[in-house]
Amino acid sequence: MEPTRKQEFEISQDLIDSIETFPLHREVAHCGTVFQVSPFDIYADCPRCGTRIKVRSFAAASELEDVFDAVFEWMSQPGAEEMARRRQQVLQQDRD
Repeated sequence: MEPTRKQEFEISQDLIDSIETFPLHREVAHCGTVFQVSPFDIYADCPRCGTRIKVRSFAAASELEDVFDAVFEWMSQPGAEEMARRRQQVLQQDRD
């Protein structure tokens, strides 16, 4: 029996490369200081003045962060986190 797939669509190598090299932080400059936040944060609080700053846009165009959000949503299903953890272990073994 063939495994079922929800949908076939093309994924570019550029998208895969962008995900693989996605930074672990975003640098934010505000009121003369530069600080780091998670790339998934929508807002950040300036450590110097305390102002809440929007650091991620929500526009009509999708951002790479939206792909991660979709994966995070998928991972919230029961059992998905364990499957992802097992896959990460296999990927780590392949790197070694």
